[in-house]
Amino acid sequence: MSDHRHRFLQLALTADALRFGQFTLKSGRLSPYFFNAGRFDSGARMTQLAACYADAVEATGLKFDVVFGPAYKGIPLATATACEFAQRGRDLPLSFNRKEAKAHGEGGNLIGADMNGKRVLIVDDVITAGTAIREALTIIKDAGGTPAGIVVALDRQEIASETDLRSAAQAVAEEAGIPVVAVATLADLLDFASGNPELVGYRQPLEDYRSRYGSRPTR
Repeated sequence: MSDHRHRFLQLALTADALRFGQFTLKSGRLSPYFFNAGRFDSGARMTQLAACYADAVEATGLKFDVVFGPAYKGIPLATATACEFAQRGRDLPLSFNRKEAKAHGEGGNLIGADMNGKRVLIVDDVITAGTAIREALTIIKDAGGTPAGIVVALDRQEIASETDLRSAAQAVAEEAGIPVVAVATLADLLDFASGNPELVGYRQPLEDYRSRYGSRPTR
């Protein structure tokens, strides 16, 4: 497992953003783990998280000009990631959206840098159903930008439904024709649990969950 993946999972565990047990998801599935990016709730944690995001993006060689954060969780994540890139010597423009368009002042539903004619990297926490990401893709295109890729913290790598054996990330990547980069995946989580004496007992429930709901590898 690459260093940024291990650092991210350890950080998520320490921050209680990654929890093990029994959790009922919005889909109704009973999951042996739960991820909540809202628990990265301090400057130090966000700084460490942003470094993991930046490392994941750099490892792919993805080319982009602007960082975009979808409301709401994507806004602090994109902001922190842009700050991390600035620390590395690359000062990137930053943009994000409002959930509701503003009728006064500057108006509209976009804040920050102009995306017209630019390649845009979307930064978010997860892709669950893909609805928010699809909305972000539309917003970027309407602003004249070109989506270049998406980076998320964790890819659960589970099927969207019994009739669609792709994960939400796979579906979005195929539909949009752009890469979806995950800082870590369910496969990484399994490796992480195997190497941690405190978590090794959760490996079998994780394996069982993946056997039942795991998405099929893309060709």
